Amino acid sequence: MPSRAEAASRSQLFLVDPIQRLRPGKDSSVALMQAAQRAGHQVWICSLADLAVEGQRADATQPGHRPTVLAQPARLAEIRPTPAGWEIPEPWVELGEPQRRPLDAFPWVWMRKDPPVDEAYLYATHLLELAEQAGVRVLNRPASLRAWNEKLGAMRFSHLMAPTLVSGNIEQLSAFVAEHGEVVLKPLGGRAGQGVVRSEARAPGLRALLELVTNQGQLPVMAQAFLPEVVAGDKRILLVNGEPLGAVNRRPSPGEFRSNLAVGGEPEATALTDAERRICAELAPALRAAGLFFVGIDVIGDRLSEINVTSPTGVREIERLGGVPLADLTIEALLAS
Repeated sequence: MPSRAEAASRSQLFLVDPIQRLRPGKDSSVALMQAAQRAGHQVWICSLADLAVEGQRADATQPGHRPTVLAQPARLAEIRPTPAGWEIPEPWVELGEPQRRPLDAFPWVWMRKDPPVDEAYLYATHLLELAEQAGVRVLNRPASLRAWNEKLGAMRFSHLMAPTLVSGNIEQLSAFVAEHGEVVLKPLGGRAGQGVVRSEARAPGLRALLELVTNQGQLPVMAQAFLPEVVAGDKRILLVNGEPLGAVNRRPSPGEFRSNLAVGGEPEATALTDAERRICAELAPALRAAGLFFVGIDVIGDRLSEINVTSPTGVREIERLGGVPLADLTIEALLAS
């Protein structure tokens, strides 16, 4: 029987939304948990509200703070792919009693809370940074979760993107639309295609739309030249420690330009093009340097669209359609890094 220290060295903590809300046949976090379990690790879960830090007491013999977490051990059932989806046993997860534990009891902590990146999310990244100081590896690095907004982060590589402007100035945005004719407008804090709209220079309500999406010029938005290639799909590529391990194409439903699976996009098996491999190779050094271990990039017609770092999805679709054991490969890469 392994000692307590040995058991702790084989534990991974997943910070997620309430597990009852996760869809095991769709959720990438569940796939990663199962892979960690298959690797012989004990899986634990917690939420943002379960993080805490205790300050030093006046009578303490050791200086410093103590980050802690109220976590539950989880035991996950195997979920097998079928031609139509996934075979979900019931129950698919069994949870143990919550335990207050020091965060440094977990060598690896996965920050897999879905956006929005609101106050609670940001404060959690600060608490996780304290755990990093105690030797915990947080995936992805908390400081980079704050620094790499999923729209603005891609602007570090704007030469790989469609013509793009980020601004809250109505006149500047109007001029950009006039120059490119047809554009897509994206809120910087959006996710899963929410709030993304398509418009054109001739649209009679364009100025009113720009006022709406910028909150009367108070908030910047991302405007991108519309890429007609999106009708063939928007490719999600998952990079692990900078290496592309798999991809899935997401084709928009009829009458829709957004290809996100959450708004009805249809997943398709796909392979990487040479141009997409060059994009991945160019991004890899910066992602590694920033501690962005698990990243999903979106590519339309060989143009970079977004760099998703908070809670990238697509694992289940890549595993089922492409036959790639992506979650297992991710855990293998983590243990080897």
